[in-house]
Amino acid sequence: MDFGTFDHDKRRNRLPKVKQIRVRPKTGDHDIKIKVKKAIGYLEDNFKVQIVVLFRGREMAQIEEGRKVMEHIIELLSEHGKIESAPSKQSRRMFCTIAPGKSD
Repeated sequence: MDFGTFDHDKRRNRLPKVKQIRVRPKTGDHDIKIKVKKAIGYLEDNFKVQIVVLFRGREMAQIEEGRKVMEHIIELLSEHGKIESAPSKQSRRMFCTIAPGKSD
């Protein structure tokens, strides 16, 4: 067996299974639509999508604003995937994972 081919195949199998979409509480609507469009492409390619809302500095006082952004993204992606893990906050980040497949 050719080692070059073997090494190439081995690297191909190491593709990440989770793609990440990062936004902030004050991210604009158009920017969110672009990121959601990219996430839909990932879901159609059978990748899981992790949505991360980052809080920096004084944005920590605006947790509800970040939650609204998260809910809006989840709503836009609901017809393309199902929620695997509900939104949860850890330190300065809020996470949610969406798996490919139709939601019930």
